[in-house]
Order: sequence, then C-alpha cells, then structure tokens
Amino acid sequence: MNSYVNMGVGALLGTVFVLMSVSIASEGIFKSEAPEKAGFEIAAAESGEAAGGGEAAAAAAVPIADLLAKADAKAGEAVFKKCAACHDGTKGGPNKVGPNLWGVVDRPIASHEGFAYSAAMKDYSKGASEKWTFDHLNGFLHAPKKYVPGTAMGFAGLKKDEERANLIAYLATLADSPVPLPTPGQ
Repeated sequence: MNSYVNMGVGALLGTVFVLMSVSIASEGIFKSEAPEKAGFEIAAAESGEAAGGGEAAAAAAVPIADLLAKADAKAGEAVFKKCAACHDGTKGGPNKVGPNLWGVVDRPIASHEGFAYSAAMKDYSKGASEKWTFDHLNGFLHAPKKYVPGTAMGFAGLKKDEERANLIAYLATLADSPVPLPTPGQ
C-alpha cells in the first residue's frame, strides 16, 4: 500500500478513536437518568375563577373609579416605560408595533389612523362604536389576551391593581383635553 493511503487511514482511525474516547468519557461524567415522564411540569395556581375566563372579571372586582381615586399619574409614567417598547405616547407620534396612545382614553377602539389592527380587535370594537373607557382599559391592561381573545398584543398584562390604575391615570393625561377621572360611586 501507498504511504499516503496509510497516513490517511491512520488519521481517520485516530480521529474515530479520539471521538469515541471523548464520547465515552463525557457520558460517564455527565450521566443523567431518563425521566419517567418527558417534559417539565409547570406548577400554576388554578382557581375556578381563572378557568372560566374569570381573570378579566377579576380586574373588575374592584371598581376602576375606586382604584383611580388613589392613582398617581407620575407613577403611571414610570409604568408606561413597559409600554414604550411598542407604543408611543406623544402627540402626532408614530405607530410602532402598537398604535400611538395619545388621546387613547375615550377614543373609539381600533380606530387610530394608520395602524393595522388585528381582526379580533376590530371585531371587539364593533365597528369603532366601542370606546376605550376606563373600565375597558382596566380589563384589557389586566389580561389583554383574555379580554380580547385573538388580539395581537403580546403583553401579559398588569396584574397589580395599583400599577394598572396608575398607568390608566397617566394615559388619561395624554390628550389635548384630558378626560376627567371617574369619581368613586360613579
């Protein structure tokens, strides 16, 4: 046989030997037992309320007027930073991933000029006859995907009543003529 062929076969056998040795050694070092059941179990608290779409209803457990009575628009501005990745809040500002939120309070739902809303949001707006009331904003910001099933908004929601109220109070300030906050008992 040719010495070049011998060299090639020797290199191939040497490579196979090294790879097999590393494989056997790493299997011995990093040995793991196969689980009885594939996958990971995610522990989540289930309540009868959450199972029946009660999360959106849970947002309404405390009337929004009561929450807004204690709300702080300045604190809401800090919460808005979570929204700023996808929404702009300046007058005449651009639409981003989500529509511009200037004047959103009391604006017809799914009506901002130049933004392509999801079919679910258009359906929910009933032809832009529904408006972003404080109650609608509260429910939507609590759990967007549960409040408007099929919405394109990927945000998980604000579960804390105080954060949500602060944000809604801040959103109410983003307008030429801000809508007055409701008073408790209204």
